[in-house]
Amino acid sequence: MSTPEPKSPTHLINRLGRLWPYFGRPYGAWLMAFGGTVVMSLTEPLIPALLQPLLDKGFQQGALNVWLIPLALILLFGTRGLAGFSAQLALAKITNGGLLILRKAMFDKLLDARLALFRQQSSSALANTIVYEVQTGAVLLVNALTTLTRDSLTLVALVAYLLYLNWKLSLIITVLFPAVAFVMRTLSKRLYRLTKDSQDATDELAYVVEENVLAHRDIRLQSAQASQSRRFSQLGEAMKRLSMKSTAASAAMTPLTQILAAFALSAVISVALAQSAGNATSVGSFAAFVTAMLMLVAPIKHLSELASPITRGLAAMERGLDLITQTPSESGGTFSKPRALGRLRFTQASVIYPESNTPALDQFNLEVQAGETIALVGASGSGKTTLVNLLPRFVELSSGSIELDGQELSSWDLQALRLQFAIVSQHVLMLNDSIAANVALGQETDRQRVAQCLQAASLGGLMAELPQGMDTIVGHNAMQLSGGQRQRLAIARALYKNAPVLILDEATSALDSESERAVQLALENLMQDRTTLVIAHRLSTVQHANRIVVLDAGQIIETGSHLELLQLDGLYARLYRLGLHDGEDPAPAL
Repeated sequence: MSTPEPKSPTHLINRLGRLWPYFGRPYGAWLMAFGGTVVMSLTEPLIPALLQPLLDKGFQQGALNVWLIPLALILLFGTRGLAGFSAQLALAKITNGGLLILRKAMFDKLLDARLALFRQQSSSALANTIVYEVQTGAVLLVNALTTLTRDSLTLVALVAYLLYLNWKLSLIITVLFPAVAFVMRTLSKRLYRLTKDSQDATDELAYVVEENVLAHRDIRLQSAQASQSRRFSQLGEAMKRLSMKSTAASAAMTPLTQILAAFALSAVISVALAQSAGNATSVGSFAAFVTAMLMLVAPIKHLSELASPITRGLAAMERGLDLITQTPSESGGTFSKPRALGRLRFTQASVIYPESNTPALDQFNLEVQAGETIALVGASGSGKTTLVNLLPRFVELSSGSIELDGQELSSWDLQALRLQFAIVSQHVLMLNDSIAANVALGQETDRQRVAQCLQAASLGGLMAELPQGMDTIVGHNAMQLSGGQRQRLAIARALYKNAPVLILDEATSALDSESERAVQLALENLMQDRTTLVIAHRLSTVQHANRIVVLDAGQIIETGSHLELLQLDGLYARLYRLGLHDGEDPAPAL
């Protein structure tokens, strides 16, 4: 997701305008922030303005009330302090409220984005954008825009006061502004490019960390710590170089601006001394002029430093905005029904993945009646998983059609379609929530039903052992549970969903023999009156299927019952003979 390089003030305003729907709503807060900023800016010239009567009338003539200046100072700084407090409070409300709206929009986009997004971007990059980058970007932008408003108004007020005091000296200062603008524009372009490169480098580094956290066992098993450390160091060095270049570009703005200001100050002092020789100016007015001019340095310095935070802030925020605006959502039809019968038809269904020229599924034809159990058997890569992923549209067809109850899947409302399927996979994923919440995921939690499903999935004993029972928090992906317990928890979730079509993808692969026998009965009960597709795991499930469909290279090469396929003595029989028998029950893994 790239963003264009800044080109002009109008272009910058247009880019900032993209943020208005998220940060522009609290009008009262904006009014308070702007009002406080204006008060602080316009009272800035009053500080040197109090200096002129103090020197001319107070010290030289003694004609000034002794309490007048002190009371004026207390009133001035009290007003400025109250204005600054109000502005900061209002800006905090704007920033935090806008971030909440923006993050919610980004997260909602993740929930309905096309699955291609998750193949294009790593989870660490997406999490970094939503959680950290927009936070950093919002803070940088709000602070930068506050500085821009406050210091621009302060600059105008001070320049107006300087013109009022001595317009000839003020003309010298005007030479400073175009020079500063040129420096800022030149360096900001380079800074923008470096910021984008730094963001990409940060994503790469985060991805390496994510990979090593997820694959920590394999890394240790392969003794790959040293190579991964070198990989991390190389990316870290690249990130360091980009950071140093960015810092150099940002840091160069301040000294260059200060040097230009020093030239202007030197010229002013020279002209002022010449004017004082001809009695054209008083001590008080000269002191007020020099003080006001020196006060110009701070806002000029701040304004000269704005290119860096605005550039970095916009780059960070636009990644989040691009996620919302440039990521296509999943699309579905309008057909919907509360509960399907479960009749499936595959017609010339083909799938070719973008990274492959070989079809994962090749003109596949199959009709499944409602309530029928179909076992899918084949070697790895034969198309079994692709086939079942087509049903909830986790994978899209390249050609052909699939129907559920006579309606093509593309015509179904996506949410209604996915409510018709329950999947128990070999890859179990649990949320860091209670056991009850994981079982009833996406539905209202009925504790009695949850308990029944847990009991049916042979987890009743575990619930009795846990201090908090079904309210126990399972932790990250339920890592405190064993693999078999996690798989049974997934079976309990499928039981709770009570969908008309059940997909079992190696559903008991992580169970030992004793646990498998306990769960097998629950699965058989679950499969009753449901259309069931079983990716073959152990033959105890396959043998009871109405039909066994044998796949090879994405096509059906054999179909029939267990005994019919053994008598056929084809691929199924060969896989059966190659399988490992488990005790008395011949149950090879296919």
